Amino acid sequence: MTDSLSLKTATESWPIEGDFRIARGAKRSADVVVVTITDGNATGRGECVPYARYGESIESVRTAIEGYRGLLDRDALIEGMPAGAARNAMDCALWDYEAKAKDRRVWTLETIPPICRDPRAIPTVMTIGLDDPDAMAENARRHAAMPLKIKLGGTADEDIVRLRAIRSAAGSTPIVVDVNEGWDFATLKSVAPVAAELGVELIEQPLPAADDATLAEFSSPVPIGADESFHTADDLDAIAARYQAINIKLDKTGGLTAAMDVLRRARELDIAVMVGCMVATSLSMAPATLLATSADFVDLDGPLLLAKDREPGIRYVDGLIHPPESALWG
Repeated sequence: MTDSLSLKTATESWPIEGDFRIARGAKRSADVVVVTITDGNATGRGECVPYARYGESIESVRTAIEGYRGLLDRDALIEGMPAGAARNAMDCALWDYEAKAKDRRVWTLETIPPICRDPRAIPTVMTIGLDDPDAMAENARRHAAMPLKIKLGGTADEDIVRLRAIRSAAGSTPIVVDVNEGWDFATLKSVAPVAAELGVELIEQPLPAADDATLAEFSSPVPIGADESFHTADDLDAIAARYQAINIKLDKTGGLTAAMDVLRRARELDIAVMVGCMVATSLSMAPATLLATSADFVDLDGPLLLAKDREPGIRYVDGLIHPPESALWG
């Protein structure tokens, strides 16, 4: 790819259906930056979600993208930009552009590794936001045909009540828990045995990232996954001593290119993989579907949390996320 490509950015806000609450607070909209790259004929798009937890904002991400002066090339981006949301949108737009320019589906390109060349419908979790136990149980009951991802982050007693209510409502539906750094170590030790009793398959990011060294000495009855503690392949060696799983999000790795490398290296280290997302539109989900068929857990339900998704969007049918149509991405 060459200097003949041009780039532009746009900011969009997509309302969330109701409030979406996690331990860190509530969101009412998905605020995204969309990058468009074109040569005048073929055009590619990528979407990212700036995340304040990582020091990002809409303004800082747009500034980073618009201030980039290197080649519009995936390798050049890896060298010239830090991992994060800005690089993600640019990287994904370049993959989409290449697929459109060559009139091929992205997973057939020679530069896509074999581990990501198996596009097919696959189950994704439905996320249940943090709320009172009855509300969470009712939400779980409505979505019990899908695996569930349960947001927690209260006291041990409060979250045990939530878990028991949800398990009772959801029957045998697979459940993972996401705490978003909301517990301390004592709470983790109290809740983990109950989670194991209730068949929870994963506890994601129970402790603040700054405190996770304590996990190296903790024999958890439920596998522990790293989200806020994990960003790029450089983190994998440290993560392997503390966690049994990682959550790969393209907004953290800085794009699909880096995420595919993370997936490969995690498999070599025998670390379980969740492919995750921010709350965003189908344009954010589409590149991540290439990772989904090689993941142990898939959390690509972002558009299902919105009041309205972009058109065309990803198809969700009977709890399965389908590969994107070329009109959307790739």
